[in-house]
Amino acid sequence: MNTNKLINWFQQFGIIFLLLVSAYAESQNVTQFRGNDRNGKYKETNLMTSWPATGPKLLWENDAVGNGYGSPVISNDIVYINGEVDSVGYLFAIDKTGKLLWKSAYGNEWVKSYPGSRSAPTIIGDLIYVTSGLGRLNCLNLKDGSRKWKVEMIQDLHGRYALFGHAESPLVYDDKVILIPGGRDTNVVALNRFTGKIEWISKGKGDVPGYNSPILIQVAGKRIIVTFTAYHMLGLDANSGELLWSHEQLNVPVAERQPGYGDTHSNSVFYEEGYIYYVAGDGNGAVKLKLSADGSRIEQVWRNPLIDDYMGGFIKIGDKIYTGKDSRKNLVCINAQTGIEQDSLKIGCGATILADNLLYYYNQRGEMNLVKPGEKMEKISSFKVSQGTKEHFCIPVIANGILYIRHGRSLMAYDIKNQ
Repeated sequence: MNTNKLINWFQQFGIIFLLLVSAYAESQNVTQFRGNDRNGKYKETNLMTSWPATGPKLLWENDAVGNGYGSPVISNDIVYINGEVDSVGYLFAIDKTGKLLWKSAYGNEWVKSYPGSRSAPTIIGDLIYVTSGLGRLNCLNLKDGSRKWKVEMIQDLHGRYALFGHAESPLVYDDKVILIPGGRDTNVVALNRFTGKIEWISKGKGDVPGYNSPILIQVAGKRIIVTFTAYHMLGLDANSGELLWSHEQLNVPVAERQPGYGDTHSNSVFYEEGYIYYVAGDGNGAVKLKLSADGSRIEQVWRNPLIDDYMGGFIKIGDKIYTGKDSRKNLVCINAQTGIEQDSLKIGCGATILADNLLYYYNQRGEMNLVKPGEKMEKISSFKVSQGTKEHFCIPVIANGILYIRHGRSLMAYDIKNQ
């Protein structure tokens, strides 16, 4: 091999190596609610396939992240999480040993029903976006938490509160960040993510917010925002905000609608190959919808009103859907083709995520369960989270072989790497 060929080979190898390192580094960051694709699936491998009776090793605990239910996000080994302390909301930055690097106050937080932060932050580049339960969207510098701009959904955008406050985790794409103020005329709003200026406004269907974190899908080259307000699923053109279609929740008659009854849609929807799936409570059930080829229309394929998961999310794997059934305190497996329940495990109502082909099910009794999915599910291991305060509502996160569990004011990090 001559010198030129050798140099060329090293250059090509170096480029490939850098691309691989870059891809690996990116995959280790979790910058949005329920993972980078907002579907609860974490791209982790070589994780433990069972746990000791006492659970995996606890690496650290930080018991001062404030009251709240919002999940953490992770970027470059720094964990970001928001919480309420003495009615003020803070964004906390924590290093990989559990040590607090800094905290930044972002305004008053929700202190009424279930006090504390609701949403997960969203990281894009060197900026982080945080929504308070009182409806303030903050754009902060990722480095130190200093504020770039803020917008008040109630005062500035004429929004309205839902019974439990604002809970959406901001959706960011291109130069836009999406909010759901829930105003009659300002139902869904896109802001410029660098300035906070309004890009477009959609009247939607005029509902109050439904605690839902939007997703972005693409159909026939068209990008569509899919989200829920209190009684409607909305499909909006991502560029203009035009309402393309809506799907109304009819299980609660219009005359009987009231806050806290039929209007809870905390679970982000899931889109795959022309179909939209979602799960909710109060008789809304599990539903499968079919989008038209051009994304302009939607129709219901099936609905199972017996499935009721209020805020634990769900996972679709192949032709099966896994979610909590709160009324029966079960984890259930649903046939995605028919909507029929196929199997259940009596392990409480809780939150569902997936990593390395196994389900992680964190129930509201504080038990973390490791479950093998399939037509006949199998509980492999479990352990009890004893640290923390108040309800076990937060959806767990997995990054870099570490399982993060929040319980109120405490954030725990568990080593789940297969040694």
